[in-house]
Amino acid sequence: MIKKVLIANRSEIACRIIRACKESGILTVAVYSDVDKNALHVLQADESVRLGPAPASESYLNQDLVLKAAIDSGCDSIHPGYGFLAENHDFNQKVIDAGLIFIGPNPESMRMLGSKTESRVAMINAGVPVAPGMKGGSKKISEFISEAEKAGYPVLIKAAAGGGGKGMRIVRSADEMEESVHSAMRESLSAFGSDEVFMEKYIESPRHVEIQIAADKHGNAVALFERECSIQRRHQKIIEEAPSTALNPELRKIMCDAAIDVVKAADYDSVGTVEFLLDKDGKYYFLEVNTRIQVEHPVTEMTTGIDLVKLQINIAAGEKMPFEQEDLIQTGHAIECRVYAEDADNNFMPSSGKILYLREPKGMGVRYDSGIMQGSDVTVFYDPVLAKLIVHGANREEARQRMIMALKDNVVLGVKTSIAYMAEILEHPEFISGNTQTDFIEKHMAERKVVPEEYTQAAMTAAALLAEKKKPQAVSSVNGQSGVHSPWQTVGKWEIATCKI
Repeated sequence: MIKKVLIANRSEIACRIIRACKESGILTVAVYSDVDKNALHVLQADESVRLGPAPASESYLNQDLVLKAAIDSGCDSIHPGYGFLAENHDFNQKVIDAGLIFIGPNPESMRMLGSKTESRVAMINAGVPVAPGMKGGSKKISEFISEAEKAGYPVLIKAAAGGGGKGMRIVRSADEMEESVHSAMRESLSAFGSDEVFMEKYIESPRHVEIQIAADKHGNAVALFERECSIQRRHQKIIEEAPSTALNPELRKIMCDAAIDVVKAADYDSVGTVEFLLDKDGKYYFLEVNTRIQVEHPVTEMTTGIDLVKLQINIAAGEKMPFEQEDLIQTGHAIECRVYAEDADNNFMPSSGKILYLREPKGMGVRYDSGIMQGSDVTVFYDPVLAKLIVHGANREEARQRMIMALKDNVVLGVKTSIAYMAEILEHPEFISGNTQTDFIEKHMAERKVVPEEYTQAAMTAAALLAEKKKPQAVSSVNGQSGVHSPWQTVGKWEIATCKI
């Protein structure tokens, strides 16, 4: 049984894990960099440990510091969340070697699936459909050109060791190949420490459909159905939903069965996500496996009623899954919008500053997974996701309308956000019809009207004045960290009265 978890992450996913642990009676330890010392996840955890300066390489990505923090604070396990060390098989092994539990899959499975080339070969051997292309990486331009001619242009150059759009280049002719390969290699080396790249057929205007899976250490594996993740910018998702409008019951079962084949081929033993591309003819192709909890996991939770973070923790503790495939059903429709600190009117450039005012949306079927509070500092050092807004409805249209209302009720002032932009997407006729592909933004959002900057600035100024007026007089300390407001310091003047009986 897991009793005390160090969360090797920050912001909203750390807060989400803390909530799951508290509900399970598990103690939590947060870690933080200097710029995060008053962050929400630090204030919510039972204990907190400073790692180092703001750069991730000196704090959240420093394996030795994270491991030392876990050991010194008496933890029996580490939950990596997503990002940072979540898919680092070397760190996974270090945690195990230190006698702790890594809340995720076994290191070898993570290593194999973390390599796009190795996992691609494994899927071919397992009979899982993959896009035509190279089986492994290469540095010979002639080999790329030869394989591209077999697959047919356009093709996609991809980094073997990573994702998130880094190290990816679309090539439409042989003349573009050499520069594209070298450029992808440089970016991959910078982002992932490896310059290995490979090539596969580029699927034009596909849907991005992923299957949530779970497998325990006793040989049991299930698919918790699909998520549609086609609304993306720069190859990164911003809106997800479940179920997908593209899948009928037959195709859903086929893809879920394929996802289970994938995890069994990799001897997988945790929650994870098998990602596929779905073309206009209904053909699907294996893309990759994310060996961690996904950012968009709440839409699956909302439609299945299963807490995936608790399930992940229980599997890591060696427990059997409490259900089988035939026990699982999808109910209603869920949509998630990622609230990023970014400027959608300026190529989604990250935005930083202080949260001057925050109003979280509420209502039937509304969930808000947040990593911020009023007064939080949003820095340039980390991923710009602030929160995730999730809604659930009886059907897609109810969920869509509910999400639009919730987005308009979600006010975040002090930094630019993607809130209004996402509301516009949900109101677009093509989204309403369920016609969503990965090039949706390029196709349909280029001609949108931009809200004048002065309106936004006026609202931010008003909010700043209001926040300053309501600023509390003092701040208490919890675990040595400032930022938790004491009711005794904020209720105003008070005194202890005596009463004679």
